[in-house]
Amino acid sequence: MTRVWAGLLLAGALVAPAVQAACAWPAWERFAREYISEDGRVIDLGSERQITTSEGQSYALFFALVANDRARFERLLRWTENNLARGDFTAALPAWLWGRRDDGNWGVLDANPASDSDLWIAWTLGEAGRLWRQRHYGVLGAVLGNRILAEETADIPGLGRSLLPAPVGFVKPEGWRLNPSYVPLQLLRGLQAQNPEAGWESLLEPSRRLITETAPKGYAPEWVLWTRQGGFAADPETKGEGSYNAIRVYLWAGMLAPEEPLRAPLLRALRPMAERVAAEGQPPERIDTASGIAPDAGPHGFSAALLPLLEASEMPQAAALQSARAAALAAKARGPAYYSEVLSLFGRGWQERRYRFDGDGRLVPDWSRACAATA
Repeated sequence: MTRVWAGLLLAGALVAPAVQAACAWPAWERFAREYISEDGRVIDLGSERQITTSEGQSYALFFALVANDRARFERLLRWTENNLARGDFTAALPAWLWGRRDDGNWGVLDANPASDSDLWIAWTLGEAGRLWRQRHYGVLGAVLGNRILAEETADIPGLGRSLLPAPVGFVKPEGWRLNPSYVPLQLLRGLQAQNPEAGWESLLEPSRRLITETAPKGYAPEWVLWTRQGGFAADPETKGEGSYNAIRVYLWAGMLAPEEPLRAPLLRALRPMAERVAAEGQPPERIDTASGIAPDAGPHGFSAALLPLLEASEMPQAAALQSARAAALAAKARGPAYYSEVLSLFGRGWQERRYRFDGDGRLVPDWSRACAATA
């Protein structure tokens, strides 16, 4: 019996570190050390005003949930509510931009919310409530979600109920200015699962059209215009260019669950970008979506962001090449690169199987399976 128990104890001693290692996410810990303050503010260190955006806070909340990092999640949430939402998420959507003002004081620089960040915050709160069994997170996510639907959507003639980029400034005399990267379909599907009566399902088909119909040659644009006459047109400001916004369109599409019915049309529509990257060995930094002209290669975060799409498009060799390119360029990087690091956490974290989305838009983190014993 002694030898049996000794063997079991030895096995436990060997297994426990392996489970712990599977749960650890070194890239997230490194990002948190470099970009997140002790009180929970994500700082874009490369910006003159040392800005914080609601985007940065929303993504960090997601990564903290994926990492099962509850203490940091709570600090991020409290900082966001206190500084971007006037101290009360139930009363206001978060301002999108905070930083150092001209007079040297710190505070909100632009109070207009950003709907994509608001989606991520609301959805992540709902998932945190479900996965951590914390009802107050789910309730808060539902309140935010209802405010998004009320303040940041519009029933656009000929298109349907669509997500506006913000409550103010995107309904123009010539039409509605929209952003294809603002509508990850898994989040819309997940918000629908969290609150079935809220009406999120009505955004799915207009969002699918926004993504597929604005990329007729397979390249997603930064911004587009839905005209008063009906139909999409090039955005007058960005003129059909695809770059730092649009890279997320490929990222979100590649991460859709295989059972998601809208996955196949998105993958078909965006396949030309996957094929181009496979052929050229690097993603474009900026691309004219009409002509396909792209003079420069994108940074390491772009390569990481394309990993899910390349995997979903069954291009494993191209995915391996972009993974290697992302790692090599990141190792050579000098100075802060907040956005590339965020894209890398999404793409490399996905490649490492740290999380998935199921067909109902729910998060499936690795700790909910392999790490259950240490959660």
